[in-house]
Amino acid sequence: MSAKPPSHTPKDSHYARLRREHRSQTQAAQPAEEDTHVRLYGLHTVRAALDNPRRIKHRLLATRNALQRLELREDSTVPVEIVEPRVIDAQVGPDAVHQGVLLETEPLATKRLDAMGDAKLVLVLDQVTDPHNVGAILRSAVAFGAAALITTSRHSPQESGVLAKAASGALEHIDHIEVRNLADALGTLSSSGFQTIGLDSEGPAELEASFSGDRVALVLGAEGKGLRQKTRETVDALARLDLPGAIRSLNVSNAAAIALYAARAHLLKG
Repeated sequence: MSAKPPSHTPKDSHYARLRREHRSQTQAAQPAEEDTHVRLYGLHTVRAALDNPRRIKHRLLATRNALQRLELREDSTVPVEIVEPRVIDAQVGPDAVHQGVLLETEPLATKRLDAMGDAKLVLVLDQVTDPHNVGAILRSAVAFGAAALITTSRHSPQESGVLAKAASGALEHIDHIEVRNLADALGTLSSSGFQTIGLDSEGPAELEASFSGDRVALVLGAEGKGLRQKTRETVDALARLDLPGAIRSLNVSNAAAIALYAARAHLLKG
């Protein structure tokens, strides 16, 4: 009778050791008063988070197939637990497209408005609260080379698995700046050389004709209500997208992508 093949590989032993070390450290530490962990899921999202040295990672849950697709380095210090998909379902809900992987992390630290350096293009959101929209906007912002996303500390979604999944890894590649008072922040941007342009379907001029200078801050408002009145009064210019069809407005994430493309084209010409 042939010998039964070993059920554990050297890689499994490596992950088991990391789990033991992680549990020992957790038991020795004082229990936290509040769970501040963010649960990221999806292969692109988790791969980008694992590659981000600024991201504090606590634990990776993955199916065997997903772990192979992630190609986790042998020297990785992230504790790994190989689980069945239903274990991740219980964490994020059965409707989340987690692709067999979940990473528990700390949320990324936000930055100050004066930390942008020589940024040429930034995106400002005026109380856009839907995490799916914000995630899609982040993806476009990174694709078109925006240096930062600026949001208010209130009436903006916090970092979450839903937002990060919609961003498809973009969350790890752009600075997030939180401000208390948007009007003050817009004033600071303007005095720093940014032309602040608010997107408005009834804006007096087309966006492409509104650009001037070599630094641009695009400002977008929430779906439905758009920019707040104070924001409209504070930006340097209000502009509209040229939409010749019967529909006169777009989803905010689609509008952001078009506006970023136009702003990038303007900056490249300069």
